Amino acid sequence: MRKIPCRHLVLILGDQLDEASSALEGFDPAQDVVLMVEAFEESTHVWSHKARTTLFLSAMRHFAQGLAQRGFDVDYRALDTHGDKTLADGLRAAVAARQPAQIIGVEPGDMRVRGALDLAMNSIAAGAGNDWAAGQKHLINWREDKHFLCSPAQFRSWAGKSASLRMEFFYRSMRRQYKVLMEGDQPVGGQWNFDADNRKGFGRAGPQAVPVPLQFGQDSITAGVIALVEKYFPDHPGDLGRFNWPVTREQALMALKDFIDQRLPHFGAHQDAMWTNLDFGWHALLSSSLNLKLLHPLEVVLAAEQAWRERDLDLPGVEGFIRQILGWREFMRGVYFLDMPTLKTANHFGHRNALPAWYWTGETHMNCMRQCIGQTLTHGYAHHIQRLMVTGMFGVTAQISPQALCDWYLAVYVDAVEWVELPNTAGMALFANGGRFTSKPYVASGAYVKRMSNYCGGCRYEPETRVGAQACPLTTLYWNFLDQHEATFADNPRTALMVKNLQRMAPAVRADVRLRAREMLADLDSL
Repeated sequence: MRKIPCRHLVLILGDQLDEASSALEGFDPAQDVVLMVEAFEESTHVWSHKARTTLFLSAMRHFAQGLAQRGFDVDYRALDTHGDKTLADGLRAAVAARQPAQIIGVEPGDMRVRGALDLAMNSIAAGAGNDWAAGQKHLINWREDKHFLCSPAQFRSWAGKSASLRMEFFYRSMRRQYKVLMEGDQPVGGQWNFDADNRKGFGRAGPQAVPVPLQFGQDSITAGVIALVEKYFPDHPGDLGRFNWPVTREQALMALKDFIDQRLPHFGAHQDAMWTNLDFGWHALLSSSLNLKLLHPLEVVLAAEQAWRERDLDLPGVEGFIRQILGWREFMRGVYFLDMPTLKTANHFGHRNALPAWYWTGETHMNCMRQCIGQTLTHGYAHHIQRLMVTGMFGVTAQISPQALCDWYLAVYVDAVEWVELPNTAGMALFANGGRFTSKPYVASGAYVKRMSNYCGGCRYEPETRVGAQACPLTTLYWNFLDQHEATFADNPRTALMVKNLQRMAPAVRADVRLRAREMLADLDSL
């Protein structure tokens, strides 16, 4: 243990497991201390999936072990040894014990966390007779998170004062800046975006020759964390029997190589498709490693580009994958820091319905929801279309409170950190911010799910049916949603065709749809 007082107390949060972190710049093992805190609140402020908590704690403990092996003094406050209720409790205790000349951290990706930590340090500073606090110029020296490829300041400059932001134009600027998939100043293949080529269903035969993702054995640290989570959070949602997420940088690099070698060649065409018991398909499964900072986004992007150049892979698929990281991921973070705190409370449609209980259990008669939620509970994972066009789309047309659904997404997915979860959910899936960066709500009838999956084949409801006992809730609520917002959507070129289809419906049928929708909305738990 370093002498007291120490020079720098360097706070590393659970999603900041970056060996090149700006918090560690200038670190002197002879004078400085790393602080890492496991806090109960980080698993309870939303009802966190057991796999999410396990991933964060196991990755944190492995990271701390690696730092200690390199000679760092690590003050690690574990749940089962220190029992800190909040991150602020752990920070206050460490400050009292270590009496640092300065506290250093990387800008958190959750404004709730930053606010709580700043408040804790302000309360220390306000303490009577606290000589340490009185001498501080900045209570916490927050450094820029250099993991990302676009800083909040750069994004703010790009966005300017525009009321409407579009990821596509941001993505093109990032391609130019990092010279990714470029030939001079032009995109390879003659176009920037091949999304239209990446929306195929599987057809009746279903997915063929699906590669199995790499399997990671559980060492004593992960096994210990699993036991801890089952002990302290026994009633939390989710299952740990098939936990298989990378918890170290070494494992994350193995997962990256496995994706590039085995699944990237066939990633693109069917990336939107869904199928019963197809938990992962050809998806990358790298988002949790990226969001914990075990992988750097540029190394992932360049690995995909190199594979395309060396192996002549399908360009639409590679471009689509790169767009998710270089474009969408960086764009989401920019939007988060630009639009908070109003994004947190946004509710464009004024939706107030409670989240149905079956979002936590998967026990619903809608097979598409049962499949997607069941997969989520098993793995803490669902791919983007399952999140956007099944659980998210239902949330919009069922008029569920955006805040309730955003909390659910933050709780149940292993890759969820607020900077990426909130804008994706509130802005993209739920249109809660009124189309700040999307041109229309992402809504469709059950016919979309039938086209992109086999879910409808095992369902009580019929996707083509709008009224009656067999009416698909996705279909009924979709038409009801259009009916409620007919005038607004008729003026939007992206939704005008939907409204024209609505207007072809006989008045009596529209009335029946409204009635059936009211019945559904009055008892969402029974669907």
